[in-house]
Amino acid sequence: MVARRGSATGVGALLAGALLAAPAPADEMDNLVIETASGPVQFTVELADTPDERAQGLMFRDALAPNAGMLFIYPRDQIISMWMKNTLIPLDMLFIGGDGRVLGIAERTVPLSLHSISSEGPARAVLEVNGGTAARHGIRPGDRVHHPLLDGAAE
Repeated sequence: MVARRGSATGVGALLAGALLAAPAPADEMDNLVIETASGPVQFTVELADTPDERAQGLMFRDALAPNAGMLFIYPRDQIISMWMKNTLIPLDMLFIGGDGRVLGIAERTVPLSLHSISSEGPARAVLEVNGGTAARHGIRPGDRVHHPLLDGAAE
């Protein structure tokens, strides 16, 4: 939930902001591996697989651990549009098809931007990681993403 301007004051606003910025509990974390030309890269990801979780995303966070991220999963392949509203850190967005392949990458997205960032075709998921991660690990379109919610999703 994002508080509307004027709906929370003082300590209440600070508490609401702290809760929104808190990382997910460890039992909500999952492993994800991307096969790249130079070898596998492992990430620890939070899942965003409900409409409310996808709407919240990584908003209000001021940091993301190295090789951590958020995996946005959708029920079917579709054009996916993201934005950086209330997102304080630059991100790489990896658009992933139902077959688990990276379709495209939006690198180093601009914090707080309202610009729409869309998949170039139907995608099943988006992996958000720290800006610069894709380049650092040599992640490219066509690389294979392994995660239980993606493996076999197109079958």
